[in-house]
Amino acid sequence: MAEKIKVWFDAEADFLEVRFSDAIGYQKETNNDAVMERVDALGHVIGFSVMGVSRFKKGNPLEADLLAA
Repeated sequence: MAEKIKVWFDAEADFLEVRFSDAIGYQKETNNDAVMERVDALGHVIGFSVMGVSRFKKGNPLEADLLAA
């Protein structure tokens, strides 16, 4: 796991992104429609994003599987 993470939240777009690395990557679907994983060219997970953050209820965790290469 990374020593430092970067987190962005866009309230207007209702979007949260967390990156473990600044490496070039692309978005990939997960088993949860609201969550996309960000992977590098080798398929290693380097971050994730959550769409529609405000629709999730407090105390009810959002779950998704991030698949490593």
